[in-house]
Amino acid sequence: MRIITHTCPTCGTIVSANELEANRVMKCPGLSCDEVIRFEDIPEDDREHYLENEAQYQLD
Repeated sequence: MRIITHTCPTCGTIVSANELEANRVMKCPGLSCDEVIRFEDIPEDDREHYLENEAQYQLD
């Protein structure tokens, strides 16, 4: 299992791939940051790996 994250280009807040995949488009959770981040912002090979192995990334 890989740890797949995206770093907000504005404030540096790190968001996990599973959070981005669930929401697809979201406001950055960083304090006072209005950046909009998307699942598509994650590199394509990481997105594909996540989607092919999605069950591994689910929390029970």
